[in-house]
Amino acid sequence: MAHSLELKESRARGAAVIVELLRAMRPKEWIKNVFVFAAIAFAKDARNGKPLWQEIDKLLVVGAAFVLFCMAASAIYLINDLVDIEKDRAHPTKKNRPLASGRLSPALAQVAAVVLLVVALPGAFLLDYSAGNGLLRDIDFGLALVSYVVIQGVLYSYYLKNIVILDIFTIAAGFVLRAVAGALVLDIQITYWLLMCMGLLALFLGLAKRRAELILLEQGAGEHRRILAEYSLPMLDQMISIITAATISPTRSLPPPPKPCRASPSQSC
Repeated sequence: MAHSLELKESRARGAAVIVELLRAMRPKEWIKNVFVFAAIAFAKDARNGKPLWQEIDKLLVVGAAFVLFCMAASAIYLINDLVDIEKDRAHPTKKNRPLASGRLSPALAQVAAVVLLVVALPGAFLLDYSAGNGLLRDIDFGLALVSYVVIQGVLYSYYLKNIVILDIFTIAAGFVLRAVAGALVLDIQITYWLLMCMGLLALFLGLAKRRAELILLEQGAGEHRRILAEYSLPMLDQMISIITAATISPTRSLPPPPKPCRASPSQSC
């Protein structure tokens, strides 16, 4: 009871509530969504070979996709913090987060998460419709964003983050989905090179995240998050070494990426 009263007394008021809500949305983490730009960074126009990133209209479309992913990601961060609010209060650094510290009301966080998703998901289908060609292509980006929300916001938050190894693959899947979505919104062909490079990089980031948590929490890692008790530094170091080697080997084992089609509009590639 006393702890509850302390949290209510520390709750932000007035304009400070907006500041705390923005902090809970973690704008610093939006940098992860730059994976959406991976496809346009390397793709070329099939008609003239011009890099797509030089076309303003294409950049604006991907920029809009980036904003939608930021909104969806912020909603997921709010959901995660709501689910882990008690565990975060026992964490040496996460206890200072707006929800865990009591500065932000859980009810307000729930409303904000719903609003962000209500705007982001329909907005994804609308963006897809305005930039797509054909019925299936008009919904593929929207479906990718829905998949991202379901996997990261529901499956991971409630189930998959408690399953060893699968939790890391789920984190990696979020990065790969960002890259795939950036290709889908412009109807860019998704190559094995994009999937391989983004997948291996994402696995490296996921393993590095778990390793950093183990080092930070030391002996209390398992108490804060049960899944961390299943990992050890030697195990993660070995897995990181394997992923690093796998990142290098495709450059020798895989065939070169396909060249852009330069056929005329009346010809097929």
